[in-house]
Amino acid sequence: MYSQEDLNSAVAAGALSAEAADALRAHVAAERDAVPADAEHFRLITGFNDIFVSIGVVIMLLAVGAIGQAVAGAIYPAPVFTGTEWDAEWWNETRSQRSLAQGISMGLAAFFVAGTAWLLAEFFTLKRRMALPSILLLLAFVGGVMVTQAGFIIGWAEGAQDRNETFGIVLLAGAALITAGAAWLHWKRFMVPITIAAGTAAIAGMAVLLLVAAIGPNAQNIETIVLTLVFLAGLVVFGFAMRWDVSDTSRSTRRSDVAFWLHLLAAPMIAHPVFALIGVTDGDNIGAGAALAVVAVYVAFGLVALAVDRRALLVSALAYVLIALTYLFREFGAVELNFALTALVIGSALLTLSALWTPIRRAVVNTLPGELRGRLPATA
Repeated sequence: MYSQEDLNSAVAAGALSAEAADALRAHVAAERDAVPADAEHFRLITGFNDIFVSIGVVIMLLAVGAIGQAVAGAIYPAPVFTGTEWDAEWWNETRSQRSLAQGISMGLAAFFVAGTAWLLAEFFTLKRRMALPSILLLLAFVGGVMVTQAGFIIGWAEGAQDRNETFGIVLLAGAALITAGAAWLHWKRFMVPITIAAGTAAIAGMAVLLLVAAIGPNAQNIETIVLTLVFLAGLVVFGFAMRWDVSDTSRSTRRSDVAFWLHLLAAPMIAHPVFALIGVTDGDNIGAGAALAVVAVYVAFGLVALAVDRRALLVSALAYVLIALTYLFREFGAVELNFALTALVIGSALLTLSALWTPIRRAVVNTLPGELRGRLPATA
């Protein structure tokens, strides 16, 4: 199986003409009886060898993480309680040492994971161009860089006598900025599409953390404030994803893959705060008004997903809609079958939407202004 990236590489190398590549894409699309843009293709696996290598990668990273913990234990061992009864004085006296030891252990393990992930990417990503292992190695590298810093920061903060939560949040924001820089270096070296989303997540996290530090972590209604900030960050990420999408409306280059992962990042950042502010996450009894609001918001998400031809928003909001519909069916007396009826409604709607995605999308897009339609993927 050849990916869009492989075809573009062949055209750039002169092994295949641009016309021949376009003809091959059109032929494959016709054989599959699908419009390439509507199919929302992205490269995940090229064969079972991707899964085989991915299993090996996970095992290797777990092993080096454990080795990192062992090395940390040898460098800075945690105090061991040898008494037989509870000793509050000993626990208070060693709190700083124990916290720092745990932080060093977590940080050094993550550092080993990040370093190993980069080295493995030199072969499996740069030379073999394997999709799934490349995604796992990128996540391990970026996550490892962040956790390395977070481990030392949390270890120090937890053990400090006079903890300053605001200063700790600022340090975590700085760690997120460094993580974004590491993601940029990874992108320049390996060009894995998900890297842009990982770096964007780090920058979004940095922005939210700095704003929380400025407002004060103990401010009134801080949870609502954080949810609002995450929602606004999600809208910015969505706009950034659309910028990549607009640059490749035919969805035939790596830019489309980058946009896919950005949409996948933006979707939960938008969906979770909206439904949490409605009250879906507060408990089982969300109220009929809130349940109807969830359904209305999901319909709005569906219209946006159809317009931009991305399904991430619909997937991210599914759990909340299931909760809302389950409540509504229970209110109407279908207590024993409420979950079954909810699953039936949602499943039927998703399958119908999938089967009729192209004509439904055409109807939605045709209602938009002409200038906006020109920036979206074409409808068949």
